[in-house]
Amino acid sequence: MNNELFVILLAVLFGSFFTWAFKSLPREQWQIIAAVPMVKNTTGQWQGLNLTYYGFFQATSNTLGVAMAIVLLGAIGIPAIRTFALAAALFAICWPAARIVARVVEKKKYTFTIGGALFVGVIAGPWIIQSMNATLGGKMPVIPTLAAIAIAYAYGEGVGRLACISFGCCYGKKIEQAPPCLRRVFESIHFVFAGATKKAAYEGNLEGVCVVPIQAITAVLFTLIALAGTYLYLESRFAAALIATMAATQLWRFLSEILRADARGKARRFSAYQAMALIAIVYLIFIAAFFDTVVAPTDVSAGLGLLWSPSVLIFCQRLWLTVFLITGRSMVTGSTLTFFVHQDRV
Repeated sequence: MNNELFVILLAVLFGSFFTWAFKSLPREQWQIIAAVPMVKNTTGQWQGLNLTYYGFFQATSNTLGVAMAIVLLGAIGIPAIRTFALAAALFAICWPAARIVARVVEKKKYTFTIGGALFVGVIAGPWIIQSMNATLGGKMPVIPTLAAIAIAYAYGEGVGRLACISFGCCYGKKIEQAPPCLRRVFESIHFVFAGATKKAAYEGNLEGVCVVPIQAITAVLFTLIALAGTYLYLESRFAAALIATMAATQLWRFLSEILRADARGKARRFSAYQAMALIAIVYLIFIAAFFDTVVAPTDVSAGLGLLWSPSVLIFCQRLWLTVFLITGRSMVTGSTLTFFVHQDRV
């Protein structure tokens, strides 16, 4: 498969998926997948544990990111087992960071921050790769590997924003609060969240209100950036793929805060997440200059072939289930369940 065809096919698949998602996910029924009975109370009802589409899309986006990293690194001859080890190391650092940074910045116990997790991963990433090269043998070139991780992140973040639409978090401002030059656009293209358990409803009092579709904009932009980065990568322009992908995604993360209405920590001119985004760009420019850029031929077919390996399939399935169990169990919503027998069916 040639590089252009691969990128075009991905664009078509994402475009079709997003078209459905943007129409459906703001609706009330797309927040809770299932409620599992846990404890029976004195009235005979069960207290339920809600499993959410937020967790479903987070698990899917994380697994997609890892799968894309396997394909891209496989395209330059990196075996899947090395990508497993790298992914495990990054997840071991970034998932705790997602909660710790959110607790420090936003002062909330039951929330995650992708921005904070990314920042920690960016800082640690080059040195994790170097440590793996020193301890496991072999050679994972730093810049191509970081470029693959950056592109995988962009894909994962793009799809991960669907989780935010489903839960109603990371929500945008009211249309009338948007910059005047953009209001006419958002009068035609906006989100209206339905359901009292959506975060935009219980935190922002925005149920039924037309708001800026910031999650959809981020999903589309990040996916387009990832597609462009993929093409640069497959053309062996690794440093360009790394810097372009991270600079574009983090600049948008910085600018998008202007259109967001959700709580982002203590009020100040710039949020902590905006500062992290800018620092990440500067840091990676330094890293790209510090490490030699290895020029290697790419073969996307070889990377795609790795996806059908039983070890890759099992790893991705376990990763999906693990992330779903971490993020899909709702800590901020509850349910009460009753069960009965249909008398006309016995």
